[in-house]
Amino acid sequence: MSYSKKALVGIIMGSSSDSRIMKGAAEILDEFKIKHEDQIVSAHRTPARLSEYAEHAEKMGFKVIIAGAGGAAHLPGMMASHTTIPVIGVPILVYNDKHTKKTGNSKFSAFGGLDSLLSISEMPTGSPVVAVGVNKAGNAGIYAIKILANEFPKLKIKLKQHKIIQHKSVLKESDELKKHGLSKFVKKKFK
Repeated sequence: MSYSKKALVGIIMGSSSDSRIMKGAAEILDEFKIKHEDQIVSAHRTPARLSEYAEHAEKMGFKVIIAGAGGAAHLPGMMASHTTIPVIGVPILVYNDKHTKKTGNSKFSAFGGLDSLLSISEMPTGSPVVAVGVNKAGNAGIYAIKILANEFPKLKIKLKQHKIIQHKSVLKESDELKKHGLSKFVKKKFK
């Protein structure tokens, strides 16, 4: 079995508006050449589809499901209750920008994503879900790769290389900061 030929990760989200956050998981999986299948599955609007998706994921042989949801964020927990496949929950900061053309204002959740984080992380005993930080879909992708790396040694090597690249990047930025000073560094970096 190859992680680049057959989808081993399912990425699901509660609505299309979640896609702009969940793309972070897809991007990191794509970077590691890990095939994934992406779908919209609403825990509240399509509960039967949620159950069908869990069966589909098991039938397809998925190793991990990354589920993103905002607000009450029931999708990751409900998915975990329907399958033995590990579920990584991505709490999403809910914002309503569907009417921004009329008003020019986006409205954000009064809870700043904490509602989603708590909903995902506080699952009852017996139905655990791993939760990453609010809007941290990229971290969910990395965590999925770590799970897959237990089965695919090449992924372990790629993860180690990824960490080395991150390390070198921080050292390079630190050198730039020392060279230019904080004020110039910020102006240059964050134009």
